[in-house]
Amino acid sequence: MAVLSADTTADIEQRQVEAWRRLSPVERLRLVSDTTRAVMELSLAGIRRRHPQASERECFLRLAALRLGVDTTQQVYPDAAHLTDLRGAW
Repeated sequence: MAVLSADTTADIEQRQVEAWRRLSPVERLRLVSDTTRAVMELSLAGIRRRHPQASERECFLRLAALRLGVDTTQQVYPDAAHLTDLRGAW
């Protein structure tokens, strides 16, 4: 089995995988949804920290660029075109 985390022993990692396998489909979906939500919140917090003067819309657009890529974000959200520093500067 591949290593999932460099800072976790193989025994503990195996226990974690076994626990995931015991989850019902609904519990798995909830776990993934909660984890995704946490990643989004942390990403937005990082954006806000790096761009303290940014509006909520600008933060949303910067998050979209992280998730979708700059080109797609600017196609889907034309108002993102004014954010000229999106490539590589989050």
